[in-house]
Amino acid sequence: MRILSETIALEKLHDLKSDFATRIRSDYEHRAKSCAACETPGACCLDAHFVNVHITKLEAKAIRSVVDELPNRGQIDARIEETISKYDLAGAGDTFSKTYACPLFDKGIGCLVHERGKPLPCIAHACYENKEDLPPDALLAQAEERVDELNETVYRKPARWLPLPIAIRNS
Repeated sequence: MRILSETIALEKLHDLKSDFATRIRSDYEHRAKSCAACETPGACCLDAHFVNVHITKLEAKAIRSVVDELPNRGQIDARIEETISKYDLAGAGDTFSKTYACPLFDKGIGCLVHERGKPLPCIAHACYENKEDLPPDALLAQAEERVDELNETVYRKPARWLPLPIAIRNS
């Protein structure tokens, strides 16, 4: 297996996510309710009974680089820590059984990492009225497999998928 530098892998990750977002927008999103027309903006991102996004080390590095450029980085880091504590998140055990409100969503602004760090499940998410209009699970699974491969080519071991706040804190 050819080894990639983290910098090149981050570029490839950005391209992968951009392609995925383009496909979601062109093939599926037109069947969903527009986020701009939502009566409760951000409710899906802040629903502590719904959000369970897991990301890899490489994705966490991409998010961290965006957060590090924001003027309110300290507040965001504090929200990440608060989320970990409030929802008792951990990097071990059955991490998929825990849910949390996303610390990267800011009311009035939206997703703080929308352009350069948004996780794949968040890109795929929208308010669809009909189940048959949703993007197929296999589409997200294929993209996540490619993220797995990128992680392995950089870090030389299989990716650990961690709850977003834990992964960002560890990055």
